[in-house]
Amino acid sequence: MALLQQEVGPEEAGLDAGALERLDRHFAHRVDEGRMPGFLVAVARGGRVAHLTAYGARDVAAGLPVESDTLWRIYSMTKPVTSVGALMLMEEGRLALDEPVGRHLPAFAEPRVYEGGSGDDVRTRPASGPLLVRHLMTHTAGLTFGFYRTHPVDALYRAAGLESSVVPGASLAETVDLYARLPLQFDPGTQWNYSVASNVLGRIIEVVSGQPLDVFLAERVFRPLGMADAGFQVTDEQAGRLAEMYGETEDGGIETVTGLPLRGRPRFLSGSGGMVASAHDMHRFMELLRRRGELDGVRLLTPRTVDLMTRNHLPGGADLRAFGSRPAHDDPGNDGVGFGLGVSVVVDPSRTQVPSGPGTYGWSGVATTTFWIDPGRDLTVQFYTQVRPRSSNPVFRELRRLVHDAVTG
Repeated sequence: MALLQQEVGPEEAGLDAGALERLDRHFAHRVDEGRMPGFLVAVARGGRVAHLTAYGARDVAAGLPVESDTLWRIYSMTKPVTSVGALMLMEEGRLALDEPVGRHLPAFAEPRVYEGGSGDDVRTRPASGPLLVRHLMTHTAGLTFGFYRTHPVDALYRAAGLESSVVPGASLAETVDLYARLPLQFDPGTQWNYSVASNVLGRIIEVVSGQPLDVFLAERVFRPLGMADAGFQVTDEQAGRLAEMYGETEDGGIETVTGLPLRGRPRFLSGSGGMVASAHDMHRFMELLRRRGELDGVRLLTPRTVDLMTRNHLPGGADLRAFGSRPAHDDPGNDGVGFGLGVSVVVDPSRTQVPSGPGTYGWSGVATTTFWIDPGRDLTVQFYTQVRPRSSNPVFRELRRLVHDAVTG
């Protein structure tokens, strides 16, 4: 176990202490009103933590506080970690962005695309081109989520038992084979649709490396970086530090809900959202990216590869709203934000809904966890609680504004 600690005062790091106090009070008010169980927020400049606050409870009923070593289900913040694993294999010449997924997963060798109809009357056609590894990493593969409920292919996912992305009891290999039997929503590379693609990428890592995803990431990423608590399960020793999961109620309160099962090694190793981690773990991961692939003498990626990962890959510099394929992506929050290889990337700060530096990249999780790195300001930010919202979550927008107000230099 390793603890994240504050290393420098806010003013020394070019941050306004008063503004950071306002940030803390803002989220503490949400906790005090019963809209959030507790939270942890950390802000660093130049790799040095200049603000660290833990407030409220990790388990309300048990009266256990949020602490710097609390463990969090990070859900979709797993995706950038999976991308780093895949990029490491690319640097070794064992995988390539522009090779067909079918080369490693034969079930995807001849993808078909939705053409019309619904249910048993769905019509499909051959895809106009192969599904490539880069399409998985940029979420332009044509895959989807069953819970969107905006397209006939979403309904096919639900009918196949994939509303939560996996059939209960299935392995990653079995689940990915099931994805391959369903049609794509669109020709690969022609639209952006956030999807199960990172699960497919995780399965490719398994096939190429010859190791289960959790073993590969533990040996190649977590241990070299000193991410001591990161993984796809919690041990008996760690269990007391895991935060309870809550859901938002209709009146804006919270109630305990079932979270990602982490006791015992899961059969389904989700490259999309299966990880648990501490703030110290994610600080180490963010530092790897901020330092362009090297941390404390350990190099996992070259600077060129990190630069490739963290630039926009949508055609013509498009943003998520313009290139998004579904109503779920027609959100003002997607204006000015593109997508790299597993992370969002700010491409036009003048159009973003919240203040953002150009090139800022990161990603969030469904239980209201987020991280971002602003290269221009040499700023890294992470925030954790464990609340699954009922609809659009204002916490991320509020956090961005409050952090922006705190940056003085």
